Amino acid sequence: MDKQTVVVLFGGRSSEHSISSATAGGVLGAIDRDRYAVIPVGITREGAFVLEDDDPAKFPLDAAHLPEVVDNGTRILWPEPGGDRTLRVVRGDGTVDGLGEIDVVLPILHGPHGEDGTIQGYFDTLEVPYAGGGVLDSALCMDKHFMKIALQAAGIAVAPWVTVRARQWAEDAEGVRSAAAALGLPLFVKPARAGSSVGVSKVADPSELDAALAVAFAEDDKVLIETGVSGREIEVAVLEGADGVRASLPGEIVLTSRGFYDFEGKYLGGDGVDVVCPAELADDEVSAIQEIGIRSFEAVDGRGLARVDMFLTADGGLVVNELNTMPGFTPISMFPKCWVASGLTYGELITELVEAGLRR
Repeated sequence: MDKQTVVVLFGGRSSEHSISSATAGGVLGAIDRDRYAVIPVGITREGAFVLEDDDPAKFPLDAAHLPEVVDNGTRILWPEPGGDRTLRVVRGDGTVDGLGEIDVVLPILHGPHGEDGTIQGYFDTLEVPYAGGGVLDSALCMDKHFMKIALQAAGIAVAPWVTVRARQWAEDAEGVRSAAAALGLPLFVKPARAGSSVGVSKVADPSELDAALAVAFAEDDKVLIETGVSGREIEVAVLEGADGVRASLPGEIVLTSRGFYDFEGKYLGGDGVDVVCPAELADDEVSAIQEIGIRSFEAVDGRGLARVDMFLTADGGLVVNELNTMPGFTPISMFPKCWVASGLTYGELITELVEAGLRR
C-alpha cells in the first residue's frame, strides 16, 4: 500500500526543547517505516522551522549532552489552505525543493509554543491534520489554574491552591504569604504555564516561600501555590482510539530519596525515584483510577492523548494533580511505559497517535 507521510515535529522555543528533541530520537527510531514515510522538522530555540536529519542517533537521551535543534540554514514552507499539501524547504542557497505531500503532523513538543494550543491553532488555520491534543484541551491543561477550574466543575478533586500574579507578589507580599499560610505545609510552588516540573519547588517551612516564588516567577508571571497532598503518586495514560477513549494500567512514582518528581527524575534517570508500571494496586483501585483518568480527559475536552497524574490518599481518595496533553515520550517516561505494560509496543503506540490524527 502507499505510505502516508508523517511530519515529526520537535524542538521548540520552550525550556523543554532538549527533552522534545530526545523524544524525537525515540520516535524516529520506532515509527513504522513500512507504513509511514517520515519527514523530520525541527524548531530551533529561536523559533525557526528547519528540515532535520532523519537520524535517531542524532538525538539521544544523554544527560551530559542533551540534544537540540540547531539552525542549519534551511526553512520549511508549510502548505497553504485550499491548495495541495506539498511541504517545501528553502535551502541555504535560496533554492526551493518540494518534499512531497504530507498527510499528518506529529507534534512532539512540550511547554509553551508547543503544548499550549498555539501550534495546534496554527495547523488548524493551515488545514493540516495533526496528532495529539487540540487547541482547547492543550491551552486548558497548559494553564494549571484553568485546568483545576475545569476539573472542579466536573466534580473531580484537586489540591487546594491560590494563584498569584507577579504584580500581586510585588505589591502585597504579606497578603500572599498569609494566603499561603492558610494552605498549611508542605506547599508546592509552580509556574502556571510550564511543564516537566520546570520551576517547581517544595516548601517545607514558611521561610522557603520567597525563594520558591522567585524560581517559579522566573518561568511565568502567574504562579500557583498548592497544598501538598499526602498519598501515592499515580499516573495513568489515556488514549483516544478508533473505538473511543481508554486508559492504561496505572503506574506509580516511588520516591526513595528525592523530595519530589522533578525534571532530573522525570527525564534524566536521576537517583532517588523509581518509575513503576504497572503499579501494585487492587482491582477496584485500578478501575477507579482509570475512570478518573478518562473523566479528567473528557472534562478538558481531551483529544488524542494525555497523561493524568493523581494522588491516591490513605483513605482511598483520588486527587488529580495535572494533565499533560503531550507527555514525555522518552524511554524512561511513564506514558509509553504504561501502554507497554498494557500490551502495546512503543511503535504501536506511535501508530495509534498518528492514526487518530489522520481520522480528523
